[in-house]
Amino acid sequence: MTNHVHLLATPARAESAPRTLQSLGRRYVRHVNAARRRTGTLWEGRYRAAAIEGEAHFIACMRYIELNPVRARMVGHPRAYRWSSYAANADGARDPLLGEHPLYRALGATPAERRREYRALFRAALDPGFVGALRRATNGGWPLGSEHFKRRLAKELGRRVAPGEPGRPPNPSGDSRQMKLL
Repeated sequence: MTNHVHLLATPARAESAPRTLQSLGRRYVRHVNAARRRTGTLWEGRYRAAAIEGEAHFIACMRYIELNPVRARMVGHPRAYRWSSYAANADGARDPLLGEHPLYRALGATPAERRREYRALFRAALDPGFVGALRRATNGGWPLGSEHFKRRLAKELGRRVAPGEPGRPPNPSGDSRQMKLL
């Protein structure tokens, strides 16, 4: 995209994605600053990420990413966007940056079958509920998936994996204290 990049990756280790993006960001900023004789940051903010439950959402996330230039009215079809992985996934174009994920491979027994099935997925629009959930998860840094998936992640990480209730929690003794003030 003109102002952001979407990546869908399955890292080998939990720390792989953050470390890779941190290293890439540092080196790219140094390169651009040196080439343009400038200083300072290039990025508006830290990258955003969300863990997704692959079985339920991986292919839908691929479609979301590849349809993004279409939604932005930059192109009429994802095939027309030069930086899209659609040409590789749907048409078999060679792309050394892409690897076939097992969930993509499960679409068909042969490469031709997989591409045909993948193209067929683009005949239907993405579910607006999924799009909203993906955006909330990514912007908030929350996982996207079933409640079982989220509970498992919370247990593994030892932290909350969903937004809390908005506002301050009620003070159970606050009412009596307020009465004394009156």
